[in-house]
Amino acid sequence: METLNFLRERHNLVSIRCNRLSSCAIHANSYPSMNALIRQKRIISALVLREMVTRFGREGLGFVWVIGEPLLFCFGVMLLWSLIKTPYEHGIRLAPFVMTGYMALLLFRHQISFAMGALQSNIGLLYHRQIRILHFFVARGLLEFLGATAAFVVVYVILISMGEVSPPRDWLLIIGGWLLLGWMGFGLALVFAALALRFELMERLVPVLTYALIPFSGAFAMAAWLPEPYRSLYIMVPLPHGVEMVRAGVFGEFVPTYYDPLYAFGWGAIFMICGLLLLAGAKDRALAE
Repeated sequence: METLNFLRERHNLVSIRCNRLSSCAIHANSYPSMNALIRQKRIISALVLREMVTRFGREGLGFVWVIGEPLLFCFGVMLLWSLIKTPYEHGIRLAPFVMTGYMALLLFRHQISFAMGALQSNIGLLYHRQIRILHFFVARGLLEFLGATAAFVVVYVILISMGEVSPPRDWLLIIGGWLLLGWMGFGLALVFAALALRFELMERLVPVLTYALIPFSGAFAMAAWLPEPYRSLYIMVPLPHGVEMVRAGVFGEFVPTYYDPLYAFGWGAIFMICGLLLLAGAKDRALAE
């Protein structure tokens, strides 16, 4: 009798587990988009880890160096400017002004420069059916964005501890401006990388173009410093809007800033669409070469 009861209990448990498994399978099949998102997340995460290993090795500082490189650049520029300039620039302390501008510039330039060879260095991975060309650019762009973001936070904390800058006046403006910078930087990176795949001369011109963007990036100047009508022409360039938002969040309302987040987002979307269109057929071109 005990044996019969035990067998009945085991049968009931097995039935319950089978019902749960079938319900889970039905639930998973009813949300194919969720499964696709999880698969894309895993592919990009694996590519980011691969980029870190191939660029910095397994035994080095790894992601710490992704943060350390922009840190060294930023503090180097701060030290140089402190030797040749006054402590205040148009009434703004030099250290936070350099921090907000130069970190934004590094984000732009690193996203563009490291996107240039994304396809060529990973083209062998296209053997796997689930991997697409866009995955390479997303992985590199995400790695540079995370590294620049972490470096920005570290620089900010160090300057706060040194008394060089006050805590943020508006977190939402800082976060929104920084995300806009990453959005536009990634779009520009796609455009330049796609043009370099189509025209060999672009590989040599892109470094020059990134330097040419510096005066129009808003990194070392503010829109409030320019008189009209030059100010109106200046803010027609989308790049300074993100930097102005970050500075508005850092300095507060006492420092005049000029920005339009929708305008900058729209230009970022245009960059993104143009980059994706230019990347069409890039796989065939790379394989042919």
